[in-house]
Amino acid sequence: MEATFDNETPWTPSPRTPDPRLRDLDPSFARYRVMNGPVQKLAGGTRWGEGPVWFGDHRCLIWSDVPTDRMLRWDEATGATTVFRAPSNHANGNARDREGRLVTCEHLTRRVTRTEHDGRITVIADRFEGKRLNSPNDVVVKSDGTIWFTDPPFGILSDNEGERAESELPQNVYRVDPARGTIEVAADGIEGPNGLAFSPDESILYVVESRTNPRKILSYSVDGNGRLSNRRDFITAEPGGTPDGFRLDEDGNLWCGWGMGTPEQDGVRVFNSAGAPIGHIDLPERAANLCFGGLRRNRLFIAAARSLYAVVVNTRGAVG
Repeated sequence: MEATFDNETPWTPSPRTPDPRLRDLDPSFARYRVMNGPVQKLAGGTRWGEGPVWFGDHRCLIWSDVPTDRMLRWDEATGATTVFRAPSNHANGNARDREGRLVTCEHLTRRVTRTEHDGRITVIADRFEGKRLNSPNDVVVKSDGTIWFTDPPFGILSDNEGERAESELPQNVYRVDPARGTIEVAADGIEGPNGLAFSPDESILYVVESRTNPRKILSYSVDGNGRLSNRRDFITAEPGGTPDGFRLDEDGNLWCGWGMGTPEQDGVRVFNSAGAPIGHIDLPERAANLCFGGLRRNRLFIAAARSLYAVVVNTRGAVG
């Protein structure tokens, strides 16, 4: 399905090398900048880009445009952007499972689904203890095949990204075990659980708490049975700082969608494994979510509000 994608967000490629949009907040970030790795704008025309996921076997990126009820596909070989799925049930976060299938959070249907290799849609979760989920937001798949997702009420607060409704459940992080057919609460008591990701060795789960002031990224210890403990405030954002979706690299750094406070905060904020800010990628708009992709997992794809960006960095996304 062809469509027109404009470039409404003003963008001028930097003539400088290395690209000054990659800023050091700490000297340790310098090693992650690539001399000839400029920030590129790949596509525009979204209303709220979210949930990018890389398909290396197809050399493409899939991401969601939540309010317009569609999912988009950017093709690496041609640079073309097309509609992947419309309507998408106001899809938000996406991931791939251990068999390479697409896993998607849907606001409108208040469920998490899996797209089978033949295109069929399988419902992974839409209820807990007989009650409807709120509006699944972001999702990751652990190496054991379990599926973890956040369930804030954002998609049912209005008719803009779903359908207005009352919450039937608290705001939780859930863990689904497809092999056993079970769903359980992995973490509760989080105000606006949003983006989530595991550390490279999966011993830590990080979760954005997006409705506190200031906003936070929490961390939990993960045991061998997938149980969480030792909740702590890992990152507390400065005033106006807004973490959203994020992913980790092989060194344990968190690359976080950031912004919405002041223009100099818009883009990607990078934190090391100790929670200290070390770098920033400047963008002309708020960045919502991101992922690593490309042949060597060293290309960072950034779904911002209105546009899709990419930059090559000197690290690789954590496996999985």
